[in-house]
Amino acid sequence: MPMTLRRAFSVAIYPRYQGRVLLIHHRRLGIWLPPGGELLADETPLEAAKRELREETGLEGRFPVVSDVEGTPPGLIGYEEHIAGSKGMHLNFVFVADVDTDTVQPNDEFEAWRWVDHFDDIGGPPNVAQLGKIALAART
Repeated sequence: MPMTLRRAFSVAIYPRYQGRVLLIHHRRLGIWLPPGGELLADETPLEAAKRELREETGLEGRFPVVSDVEGTPPGLIGYEEHIAGSKGMHLNFVFVADVDTDTVQPNDEFEAWRWVDHFDDIGGPPNVAQLGKIALAART
């Protein structure tokens, strides 16, 4: 019998400050990604995005309305699916959040971070750059 791939709902957040977005160098994966993580039980994607942003970076964000579609959570700029190594398939909701400072208080998942306004040669998956550009262009 074939093994079923684990599926988990997750979020990625592009914190935005003065025309740049934050990327972290993920310690375990060794690549540049936006902050994020898996949803907890009974948590909406927006609730998870707010929590993950705070837990991973110490930042509080304002999630702007970026869609005219009724029922779309504030800040939602995309959805994508990817294999997350041994964690299985991540069904990933992607958000943008405006923050009031570029001061990051890192947690143990990363030790390096940078605020970027372009995505040339960031050393991450192509969707990181694609979604980062969308985050920078999203309504404020």
